[in-house]
Amino acid sequence: QAQFVESGGDLVQPGGSLTLSCAGAGSSVSADIMTWHRQAPGKAREWIATLFPGGATFYADSVKGRFAVSRDEGKNTMYLQLNDLTPEDTATYYCQQHGTTTWGQGTQVTVLS
Repeated sequence: QAQFVESGGDLVQPGGSLTLSCAGAGSSVSADIMTWHRQAPGKAREWIATLFPGGATFYADSVKGRFAVSRDEGKNTMYLQLNDLTPEDTATYYCQQHGTTTWGQGTQVTVLS
């Protein structure tokens, strides 16, 4: 099964920025469609971004214009740049290979209110 490890979460002030990483652990971040999701406390997990192997990206309206997904094939790592953070962005962030059902441990982002 595809396995990835998320990291980079932290405690930040509103308006701050973070870069999250999704490293392939025996799986490639370039071989298939990759997605980012997040789960806020007490809420369902939601999709926020997709990265296609060719480089095309799509974003949920809630993060469009503030978040950006990218990939470093040499490092087998996908990134999610988070900008202009608000308390509503507080959540555990996960990456996943499209079509799989496994989830990593996620990385916690907390934006102070």
